Parts: sequence; structure tokens; C-alpha cells
Amino acid sequence: MTVDLSDLNAFAAVARAKGFREGARASGSSASSLSQAVRRLEAELGVRLLNRTTRSVVLTEAGRGLMERLAPALAEVEAALDIVNGFRDRPAGVLRLNVPISAIRLVLGRIVPPFLAAYPEIRLDVTAEDSFVDVLAAGCDAGIRYDERLEQDMIAVPIGPRVQRFATVAAPAYLARHGRPEHPRDLLGHACIRSRFPSGSMPAWEFERDGEIVRVDPTGPLIVQAGAAGDLAVDAAIAGTGILHLFEDWLRPQLDSGALVPLLEPWWQTFSGPFLYYPGRRLVPAPLRAFVDFIRASA
Repeated sequence: MTVDLSDLNAFAAVARAKGFREGARASGSSASSLSQAVRRLEAELGVRLLNRTTRSVVLTEAGRGLMERLAPALAEVEAALDIVNGFRDRPAGVLRLNVPISAIRLVLGRIVPPFLAAYPEIRLDVTAEDSFVDVLAAGCDAGIRYDERLEQDMIAVPIGPRVQRFATVAAPAYLARHGRPEHPRDLLGHACIRSRFPSGSMPAWEFERDGEIVRVDPTGPLIVQAGAAGDLAVDAAIAGTGILHLFEDWLRPQLDSGALVPLLEPWWQTFSGPFLYYPGRRLVPAPLRAFVDFIRASA
């Protein structure tokens, strides 16, 4: 059996993106060429790998089994080919990152432009993902997450601000109508704007002062997906819908302008900043190595 590696790559691109059009955008190919490649692969293997409908593409059982073994194998092929980059004057190739929306907004904006200016032969491909994923299975070289969500076999490199805080805020109009909470438990009597992660979890709001930790689980008229709908939550807070609990840096423009005012600031809890992480069991591709060196030099 002779299988074309480019057809395997095409299948992997469609499987990761869950669609031909989305896979074409991610891989820089056309949807028709990906479709032809997958059909060739299915014909060669003699088994259907994808169930196609007008709205979705779903892996068959055979497709899932192939993808589970194929994703790390393709990553290793890319890493092997990347050895050639060591003979270049400048690193080149694609660097794929899996990053939560908060890090895209608060960290990458300051790092990406100067990095790409310093390494013009590197192309950066960033996927926004707020749930924790296997970066290799997702077809990425590295990810950004916070330390409590890092797996033990990962190499972690600090990236961005090393100390962050969650801020609790509200619009002046809301406070004029409902009053100002003086203690975190007072939030239980207020309308609060909550965030839910893709997993379905909706963490309690946590506060800390003089060693005392208080967790509250307030309710309110609006729940948004964490990260993806963060701007909607901010807009709603500005409009007076309720009290919001979010990254201080995300809210800095509204705090500086007075559109939102701080509440319970002595109770704002600090936490360590995010990390760039990548598997320690594989050869580090040249674009990733350049990125790691860049963020270490910029720290």
C-alpha cells in the first residue's frame, strides 16, 4: 500500500478543523483540493474516514483511530524536516500556537509584531482555544496556559506579565441604583455578570485579604462564554447590567476612562501570569525555538 504523505496531511487538516472549508483556511489550500486528497486516501485505504453532510464533517470510527495515531506521527515528521532549519542563516517555517483568548488579548499583542519583524521568514498560526487541549493532537507546536492547568511532562516558559489580578467593577449608573458592595459576600445580593468555560464549569469568584479567602457564587441576568464573549460582558457592565469580575488588564481602559469603577479592591486576588508550554519529549522546531528565545530575551 502506497499512501501519499500530502493526502495524510490533507485528512489531518480537515479532521482538526472539522470541515473542508475551515481546513483549507488553516492549511492554506483549497477546499476542493482537500476533498480530492481525502477521497484518494479513502480509496487507497478502502475505508471511509469521514462522514460528510451539508453542514458538518465527522470522523468515522476508522477516521478517529487513524487520527489518534497520525497526529503525533505527522508532528514528528515536521520536527525531523525542521532539522534542515538548523542549516539556515535565519529560522523559517510555520509556528502554530494554541492560546486562550485572554492571552491573545493581554499577552500576544505586545509580543507578536516585534517577533515577526525580527523573524520575517516565520509564519505564525494562532488558534484561539479556552479549553485545555493536547497541543500535538491539535496540530500545534505550543500553547499558552496558566500554571495550574499545565501537565507535568510539559516544558513551561514564562510569557507576559508575571503577576495578574482579577478586578471587580461596575458602572457608576449601576451603583447609583443598587449601592456599592462593601464585602465580597454582599455580591450575593447584586446582579452579577458571570462567565462559563467551554467545559461547562462556572468557577466561583474568589477574593483574598490578609490571609482570608472568600469564595462567592453570585447570580445575575447574563452568563457569557469565558474569553470568547468577554467584550459582551464588558459592554453589558458599562451599560449598567451588573457587576463584572474579569482580568484587571482587560478592564484597564474602562477603569482609566471611568466607564467602570473598581469595587472591593483590597480583596482583589493576585495570581501568576501565563506560560508558554510545549512537550519536552520531542525535538523543538526552529520557529518555536526562536520564539522561546525571543520571549526569554524580552522578559
